[in-house]
Amino acid sequence: MIIKTTFFPAKIKKSTKPNKALIGVGCNLGNCIRRFKKVYKFLNFHPKIDIVQTSIIYKNPPFGYLNQPDFYNTIFVIRTTFSVYELLYFLLYTEKKFGRQRSFKNAPRTLDLDIIMFNNLKINSKKLTIPHPHFRERDSVILPLHLLGKR
Repeated sequence: MIIKTTFFPAKIKKSTKPNKALIGVGCNLGNCIRRFKKVYKFLNFHPKIDIVQTSIIYKNPPFGYLNQPDFYNTIFVIRTTFSVYELLYFLLYTEKKFGRQRSFKNAPRTLDLDIIMFNNLKINSKKLTIPHPHFRERDSVILPLHLLGKR
């Protein structure tokens, strides 16, 4: 199911910040749409981040661990002065600020923030893989990305 609401989808502003990243945003616990708006505002008010575009919100069934609520997913296109690892640590901090607990792999979550792409970097380390290793297999990323280009 495709959901459109305030800020989703939106082409917000231009930015001169040097680094471009695609951030996958997911949630399946609590009021996810309201949380997405709060995360949008939280990230966009940070001086090192400009959100330049957002996708639709896509509601889809879980994968991996199936005994959990459906997920809501969206994409943020950002410009940032963070390096890729600074962005990773800031996004992990943001997940925790919004109540994320990592109880087991693919567990239900209040917020999931994934760096899908960062500039044209290719990284394969224990802490980070860019581009995100499974983004081409996930409708939760492919559909919102596809629709970003259709606006």
